Amino acid sequence: MTALVLPDPRWFPSWAATVADFGEEFMHGSGAWVLDHPVLPTEAACEELVAALAVSALGDPEDDKVPSTYYWITDGSGSGEEVIGFLNLRHELNDWLLEEGGHIGYSVRPARRRQGHATRALALGVRRAGELGIDRVLVTCDSDNLASARTIEAGGGVFEDVRNGKRRYWIVVPAAALRPTT
Repeated sequence: MTALVLPDPRWFPSWAATVADFGEEFMHGSGAWVLDHPVLPTEAACEELVAALAVSALGDPEDDKVPSTYYWITDGSGSGEEVIGFLNLRHELNDWLLEEGGHIGYSVRPARRRQGHATRALALGVRRAGELGIDRVLVTCDSDNLASARTIEAGGGVFEDVRNGKRRYWIVVPAAALRPTT
């Protein structure tokens, strides 16, 4: 079963295989953009990225960066568990995220697509958003990415509109997932 784990160098072998599988394809939700160079599937790169994600997750108001939590998607199979993708949950929206980026960005490695992992990872991300007190989650995808649109719709996404080539969907967080108010 699909699971979300926090980035950690102990996942290096399967993380490296996932990075290699993506090749030149953009790894949505990976946080790779926090580095000033391409992410290579090496132990040093894995350790560097994990450290950079921990700092980036805090956000930086001066650079218009919001706090977020980075996750690695695993297949959740137990002892043979492996990293198969990435998910980034942004705790709030700035102007750009409201227009194009959304609360959640995710991607599953090409070799593990069409197995339901993206749908399950998105559902887990929505639940985690609820734990943060977010009651509606914005999720976007490129207007020509029909597979991602189907994933978002399967996760309860209600289409709002298209802005700058991005389809925008809102998902209401289930009441059971919402953090209790005090």
